Amino acid sequence: MKKLSAVFLDHASLDQGDLNLQVLHEAAGQLSLYPATTPDQVIERIAGHQVVITNKVVIDEQVMQACPGLQLILIAATGTNNVDLQAARQRGIAVYNCQGYGTPSVAQHSLMLMLVLITRFESYRRAVRDGAWQRSTQFCLLDYPIGELAGRTLGILGYGELGQEVGRLARAFGMQVVVGAVPGRPHPERPSLEALLPRVDILSLHCPLTDSTRNMIGRNELALMKPGSLLINTGRGGLVDEQALVDSLRSGHLGGAGFDVLTTEPPAAGNPLLADDLPNLVVTPHSAWGSREARQRIVGQLAENLLHATGSGAEPSRRVA
Repeated sequence: MKKLSAVFLDHASLDQGDLNLQVLHEAAGQLSLYPATTPDQVIERIAGHQVVITNKVVIDEQVMQACPGLQLILIAATGTNNVDLQAARQRGIAVYNCQGYGTPSVAQHSLMLMLVLITRFESYRRAVRDGAWQRSTQFCLLDYPIGELAGRTLGILGYGELGQEVGRLARAFGMQVVVGAVPGRPHPERPSLEALLPRVDILSLHCPLTDSTRNMIGRNELALMKPGSLLINTGRGGLVDEQALVDSLRSGHLGGAGFDVLTTEPPAAGNPLLADDLPNLVVTPHSAWGSREARQRIVGQLAENLLHATGSGAEPSRRVA
């Protein structure tokens, strides 16, 4: 089958010059690459192409209407909220996403956040840089209480491929794992959120952001958690009420939090999770998914999806519209 002309509107969100894009070039008849694309540039850049590849650039009904030659939308991520799927279905435009590419990367990042918090890594690193160890009268510095993951109970909300991998790694550290029912999705064998929270020493979030899960961890839920417990979020920023989290950390009820996602990204000025007076809060810049290996898997899946959609390949379909 004839190869289609493709344009990647925001490839710098995926490739920092360290990826091999050869398979994607081979899958497309022609591939145009743009590091980033503003909303007013979208239509003109898609013009003349049958395939558009986007990570976060919005492809809405207006764009589809203005680009009658568009046949295929490839999303360089799992989330599909930047594409109007209903409009695509109505116009016969196929939409494919990428899936499962970041499981090892995000899972190890989740455990890393747990370890950084429970070992007080940041506090000890700062102490060494500030000369506290050098001034110590003892051979070691034990100014901050260190805990162990072994023997603690980890609660997981969202038990798909990623949640399961986090559970596997946690068990390797000697943790007990309890899987809770995600709000809006009751499960006969899993405790509700309210029943789960008082049981766990660490809560790790891996569920999607929906109307049922938005701000599912708020003041009431944080109050249900054990004093000194930890909250890890590598899922979606809107799952947690950020101000309520900061208040719980400042009050001393919550022992610590590790977040890779914020409600607004890039974060807006004044986001409470960017305060610099919270030593028990670790924030990373939505980088958990971004290992080179994970991003290279996305490139491979984009090529597979393109070939599958055009009938040139037999890879499993990741079609979402």
